[in-house]
Amino acid sequence: MKGIVIFIGPPGAGKGSLAHMCVKQLGWIQLSTGNLCRKHIIEQTKIGKEIDFAIKSGNLVSDALITSMVEEWLTQECDKQPVVILDGFPRTAEQAKLLNNLVEDRFKSLAIQIVTLNIPDSVLVDRLSSRIICQNKDCQAVYSLAEGSLLRPAQDMICDFCASALGRRKDDEYEAVKERLAVYRRHEHELLAFYTDNEQPVIQLNVAQPLTDVFKEFQCMIGLESI
Repeated sequence: MKGIVIFIGPPGAGKGSLAHMCVKQLGWIQLSTGNLCRKHIIEQTKIGKEIDFAIKSGNLVSDALITSMVEEWLTQECDKQPVVILDGFPRTAEQAKLLNNLVEDRFKSLAIQIVTLNIPDSVLVDRLSSRIICQNKDCQAVYSLAEGSLLRPAQDMICDFCASALGRRKDDEYEAVKERLAVYRRHEHELLAFYTDNEQPVIQLNVAQPLTDVFKEFQCMIGLESI
């Protein structure tokens, strides 16, 4: 049986890192909608041009456009691996509704499993202020300079995967982080309410612990045989 695993969690919760471990150790496939948006923009596809126009116009990229991008990706990729991880989508209740409709209409064989990554905001602020990102737009690997972190790069400020330079995002600065978290929490409440109202089970995962422990707990809670 094929499945979709949706990671719901604030910036810095470790969605990308957990997804990377699932890809590496479980053989799953990951979709990061943020990375996919950037790829479409760089390649100037039809979807990329629409996304780029919306951003440059100061508008939000519509839920319908993001869902259309995800639909195209699923059509091309979902048959290649048994489990697809969605990282960064859906972000809103409307996106969740569109995704449910899409799966019911086009991908009936894919069961959806929702996993929330729970962590205090105070821990997130510390994490994000220590976070650095690969500057290669085709890589975007995430690292941490926090003391004792397992995500420290092997070479100082050099990506382990593609040897590109690492750097900090402007939106990972302290004040920007607090604003991002406030916005995220508003959307998270509505998103989880949507799944609750639709009686879709939600797994609660504590991610305020080392990544290896998070991964072990995740494997125990997810029930791999049910996907």
